[in-house]
Amino acid sequence: MSDELVRSNRSKNQALVTYVVLPFVFLTVALLGGLRVSGENHAFLFLSPSLITLVLAVLLLLLFVRGGLIEIRSLITGANPPLTNVSHLWMLLTLFFACAQAFNSVLPERGLLHWLFSFFFLWTLWNNQFSSFDARRLLRSLVVLFGTAFVLKHLLLASLYSADGGWLKRLTGTLVSGVTLGALDAEQFAPATGYISFFTLALYLVGLILISFTHPQTTSTDLVK
Repeated sequence: MSDELVRSNRSKNQALVTYVVLPFVFLTVALLGGLRVSGENHAFLFLSPSLITLVLAVLLLLLFVRGGLIEIRSLITGANPPLTNVSHLWMLLTLFFACAQAFNSVLPERGLLHWLFSFFFLWTLWNNQFSSFDARRLLRSLVVLFGTAFVLKHLLLASLYSADGGWLKRLTGTLVSGVTLGALDAEQFAPATGYISFFTLALYLVGLILISFTHPQTTSTDLVK
């Protein structure tokens, strides 16, 4: 296979991922990130992203730029055709809402726990603004960050607030007996909500990996080192 044909196929594959696959993936994440299943009648509920998730999404996009996962100057530039710039802008817009909804998926819906989780994300992302990052380290840190939040919300807290919480619910009730129940109140959703959140986060991380593969300075070899 000639080098010219290889370059042509690589260019077509990158265009397919950038203009079709990535917007579809991120729009799906934006839809599923706010989806919940009621614990009472198993009806579908959609929760719009809160203001704090939008702030977190902005901080995360700044990390993407600092870490080299996204190069704004190469995506949107006067040297590109107008439709190319519009397509890149659309991809970035869908990425922003996907980031917001990924946070929405792992944040408790209300109460003191919502703000504790929000502060945890805010503090972590703000400190990372002053750290040295590359695309590979950034992706690994996001897996740990979202994975930790997922386990806390959909495994530990879901077990705590379920009707048959067992020993964990009794132990926590004893430890926080001096705290008002309203401060630690949380919505009760069906177990299917956890599965939806897991699929949402997995799809979101797949989208970020696809961005890194189409990045001109990031190769598949770098990602597996």
